[in-house]
Amino acid sequence: MAGINKVILVGHLGKDPEVRHLESGASVANFTLATNDYYKDKSGARVERTEWHNITAWRGLAEVAEKYLKKGHQIYVEGKIRTRQYQDKDNQTRYITEIVADEITMLGGRPHGDNQQSQPAAVEAQTFRQEPEIDQLPF
Repeated sequence: MAGINKVILVGHLGKDPEVRHLESGASVANFTLATNDYYKDKSGARVERTEWHNITAWRGLAEVAEKYLKKGHQIYVEGKIRTRQYQDKDNQTRYITEIVADEITMLGGRPHGDNQQSQPAAVEAQTFRQEPEIDQLPF
């Protein structure tokens, strides 16, 4: 049996998506997503812990991110966790772990920590999915 690699996150965008258009015609968007959880410390005080996730969206999802997503918006993301390596400017091997989005749902409400208006009604709670590439089909 094959393994399962599925990530589900709900959080707020830490920055506007950065979108690149590749020579092949494909688009790729990168942005950060903050998720929060809470716990009580030894004294009983409530402590908030924020985890930052690197999100990558390709093709149609990248175009949706470019058009609709802004810093502070709350979204739901489904995807796969991937770790890749690269060489930095000093020729050191670096690793980055990111979520490659398969689905993005824009959730309603005002952006977190921002005084902007809420997202337009036309895109509230609308879900967008990445269609699989031909070589990604399971058969």
